[in-house]
Amino acid sequence: MAKYISEFLGTGILFCAVVGSGIMGENLNDTSDQVTLLTNTLATVFALYFLISSFQPFSTHFNPAVSFVFCLKGEISVKTCAVFVALQIAGAILGVMLANYMFEIDPVNFSEKARSGPNLFASEIVATFGLLLVILLASVEKVAGMVAAYIGAAYWFTSSTSFANPAGTIGRAFSNTFAGISPDDVMAFCAAQVIGAFLAYILYKKVFSRS
Repeated sequence: MAKYISEFLGTGILFCAVVGSGIMGENLNDTSDQVTLLTNTLATVFALYFLISSFQPFSTHFNPAVSFVFCLKGEISVKTCAVFVALQIAGAILGVMLANYMFEIDPVNFSEKARSGPNLFASEIVATFGLLLVILLASVEKVAGMVAAYIGAAYWFTSSTSFANPAGTIGRAFSNTFAGISPDDVMAFCAAQVIGAFLAYILYKKVFSRS
C-alpha cells in the first residue's frame, strides 16, 4: 500500500510545485518570462530532490515513462505499472487543481497555451530520453540529486522546458498558467515522452546493462 500512496502523493506534490511556482513567478514578475522560468526551475529542482529522497524507501517513479521502463526491465509487473500510471495521472491532476485553488484560480481551468511543432516533439524525446538514462545509470544514493540536477538543466536546454512526464503533461493541461499546456497538444507530448523513454531503455539494455 505504501508504494501506491507514494506514487500518488509524490506525483501530486511535484506538480503542485511545478504549477504553483509558475503562478507565483508570474504574480511576482509579469514582465519577464526568464525570471518566471528560473523560479519554476528552482522550485521543481528542490521538489524533486526532497520527494525522491523522502519516498525512496517506498516508490519514487512519479512518472508513467519511468514506470513503463521499469516494467520493461521486469522490476515491476504489468499490473503494478498500470496502477502506478493511474495513480500518477490522478495525483498530477489533483496537484495542479490544488495549485490553481491556492492562487484563487478555478481548480479546473484548462490551458490555452499552445505547445506544438516538430521542434517541441523532438525536444520532449530528448528530454525524456535523458531523464530515463540518468535514472537507469544513477546509483540509489545519488539518484535524487542527479534527477533534480538533470531536470533543472533540461528546463533550459530544451525548447519544451522538459515536461518529460506523461502524467504531468496531462495534469498541466488543467491550468491556464505559465506551466500549462493546451489539451490539444497533450497527446503529441505524451507520445514523444514514451518514445524517448523507450529509446533510453534500448540504449541502456544494449550498451550499459550488466545483466
